[in-house]
Amino acid sequence: MIHRRGLMTMGGGALLGAALAGPGRAAERDLFPVVETTEGKVRGLMSGGIANFKGLRYGASTAGPNRFRPPQPVAPWKGVRDALDYGNIAPQVPGDRRRDYADLIFNDVQPGGMGEDCLVLNLWTPSPTDRGKRPVLVRFHGGGFYAGSSNSPGSDGEMLSRFGDCVVITVNHRLSAFGYLYLGETGPYADSGAAGMQDLVAALKWVSRNAEAFGGDPKRVLIFGQSGGGAKVSHMLGMPTASGLYTSAGVMSGSRLVAQTRDEAAEISGKLLKRLNLRKDQIRELQAVPFSTLLSAQADLEAGDRAKGEAPRSFSPVLGATIPHHPFTPGAPAESKNIPIIVSTTLDERAYRESNFDQTWAGVQARLKAVVGDDAASVLAAYRDDDPKATPYVIQARFITDQTFRRNATILAGRKAQAGGAPVWSYLWEAPSPAYGGRYGAPHAVDVPASMHDIRMPLAGPTADNRRLADELASAWIALAAKGDPNNPKTPRWPAYDTAKRTTMVFGETSKAVDDPRGRFREMWDRYAAAQKPDEG
Repeated sequence: MIHRRGLMTMGGGALLGAALAGPGRAAERDLFPVVETTEGKVRGLMSGGIANFKGLRYGASTAGPNRFRPPQPVAPWKGVRDALDYGNIAPQVPGDRRRDYADLIFNDVQPGGMGEDCLVLNLWTPSPTDRGKRPVLVRFHGGGFYAGSSNSPGSDGEMLSRFGDCVVITVNHRLSAFGYLYLGETGPYADSGAAGMQDLVAALKWVSRNAEAFGGDPKRVLIFGQSGGGAKVSHMLGMPTASGLYTSAGVMSGSRLVAQTRDEAAEISGKLLKRLNLRKDQIRELQAVPFSTLLSAQADLEAGDRAKGEAPRSFSPVLGATIPHHPFTPGAPAESKNIPIIVSTTLDERAYRESNFDQTWAGVQARLKAVVGDDAASVLAAYRDDDPKATPYVIQARFITDQTFRRNATILAGRKAQAGGAPVWSYLWEAPSPAYGGRYGAPHAVDVPASMHDIRMPLAGPTADNRRLADELASAWIALAAKGDPNNPKTPRWPAYDTAKRTTMVFGETSKAVDDPRGRFREMWDRYAAAQKPDEG
């Protein structure tokens, strides 16, 4: 005899099974879309109409025998893998919160855990199944070549994907010694000094294979990045292995003119190996060192430099087979002659490194004197005349910015324009950050929230003016990705850059194109060029 309760249970199970096979299963597919990549199926999560896929592997783990090697392929899999949370960030020293600026960019917030299985990317798309041929925007994260990840809040691509009806991808890759330790010119590890850049090429190859499956167009791919991300793009523009994998590019506050030479790389790598009591030919022993030990030895080296009053020498891309020449020295690279690009700076980049908010005019003049000698007073007068309301702290940041970041950007843009081929556009971000009463001016990274159309970050803030600026800048990036030209209905008319007019889009209270907006200071720092650093990033 079957009891009524048992009958109800059986019936309920049958009904549940029917539900899961019908509308319930369809609802699950709507909330958790599944996409088949060339390696296997992955499951994402819908958020406000945008499909999020996080922690997608584009390369195998770089631990053990894969350490210092070119990125190795991911083994195909059966079934469906979840892509619901971030993958590893590259081994690195955590972000330091002892400066107020650090809390404005959230570099200490890097979910996903730390480890060498870090060849992962994150993807946002309005529709992962309609083969919509949308433009694809691939962003490389900042943090120089030593820190950061694409898991931080400032790298979230959901808002940009929704605003621009585009596919947004952010990439993690090897950093510091794990990505750029130079182990000599021969043997299977001869190009270890460029492993981190090889990772980015592997990520772009993944995009070429899989963008269409997520509703993107592999023939309309923008690579862009800010600070260290811009430096990575600078290198990518001169790398033969990256040719054909992207169609436009953006270098934000990271114009890099030169790569590290083998001699420079050998010096810093030799010091790290000595600290580990190993030789460069002891590869197996070096690959067996725990990543925590390797990272700690690197941190000790950097601390030693600081203790001696020297700038820490960090690992960065090294000339070799992957990077056969400097990115923009002596001229623009032929590999990207037909790639349209945008080059940018913010007005007061250097504020991110300075914390002497009580700086005086005498203090600014003393810093100028160290660079321009007896001309310090007249140079300071020129800056004060240009912006009478600016504080000594901001003027200090501004002159260092003109001397380094902006000079490099102007050189890069000029060399690209002079090379012919595809055009280059330039922008200057003047809109100040409201943080701490505006004391930073328009510092490094203040334009990142607008570029991602995500103004919740405290460096920008959700104001009506910042929403307008986000509409303008994000629209320009989307247009560049879609058609190779940033001009669009939301951004003022933007002529290409050349060395005659040097027309630059100035994003500010009223955004507009201006010819050579800081020409007076550009010419002045060109005259003092012998005193300038060759690169800053």
